[in-house]
Amino acid sequence: MGNLEKTSWLVALALSLAVLGPAAHSQSQPQVPEWCRALPRPVYKSLERVLAIDPWFEVYKAAPSVFAIYEPHQAEEVISYLIVGHKQALLFDTGMGISDIRKVTSKLTSRPVVVLNSHTHNDHVGGNWQFAFVYGMDTDFTRANARGSRDDAQAEITPDQLCGGLPKGFDPKTYATKPWKVSRSIHDGFKINLGGRTLEILSTPGHTPDAISLLDRDNGLLFTGDTYYPAPIWLYRPETDLDAYVASVKRLAALAPELRLVLGAHNVPVTPPSVLPELVTAIEAVRSGKGTIQPAGAGKAIHSFEGFSFLLAADRKE
Repeated sequence: MGNLEKTSWLVALALSLAVLGPAAHSQSQPQVPEWCRALPRPVYKSLERVLAIDPWFEVYKAAPSVFAIYEPHQAEEVISYLIVGHKQALLFDTGMGISDIRKVTSKLTSRPVVVLNSHTHNDHVGGNWQFAFVYGMDTDFTRANARGSRDDAQAEITPDQLCGGLPKGFDPKTYATKPWKVSRSIHDGFKINLGGRTLEILSTPGHTPDAISLLDRDNGLLFTGDTYYPAPIWLYRPETDLDAYVASVKRLAALAPELRLVLGAHNVPVTPPSVLPELVTAIEAVRSGKGTIQPAGAGKAIHSFEGFSFLLAADRKE
């Protein structure tokens, strides 16, 4: 994950150990992962924290009737969004599935909640099984991931992936992304009416074949999933299509003049729209060989350019 300004991480870690249960105290001197030392991220001080239901999550008001449900104790620092209308609410991603996100949403709204995923990597669909209605893209990638995964889930709870402990009662030995079902297939341009609030689906493949962004046009909000977030953007996996990714970020950049906020799926929830054209410049520069390159484990490298970074396959071919 990306390193933002390091602040009072010792305080955050102490709080995590105090509230997350006995698993947090399994070692007298736990090794603190480097990414954990950047917490808490300064931007959260500017947001209204609205709830304390479950210590695994932190919930912030990102915009009117939009709640960012943040998981700061795992390296992905996943952010799911609950968007509330007059008649129903939409949960954009359901996080890791490590704790009970449905319990959180039920405290935030009494309206029926439907689920839509920005894409179907395991860290964004962990709570899908808890909800009765899930929208999904009509792709083979989506259908395969809906079967669930144990291996991907287990990789998320190794010691280097955790900041503090796991929730009380959580059994790491049985942790897996549970299967879930698509209730209705969706496509580019599909609109969801929440009652007084309409959300438009933008197909933005590249990170995955089923990646989408979500546009709240009337309120100037763009939810980008993993197409943009302020850390090294993962573009190295077999399902990644770099050409499609560049086309997608160009599409989003064209929307920048009409946006108020960009809301990504990791690290921090709010970014100014000016980031989108800058993102286009950065990924095109990296693909042309500009910027810096730093090895990042077997077969991967972080390519950086003017504040943006991308985790790419080391042997990628342009």
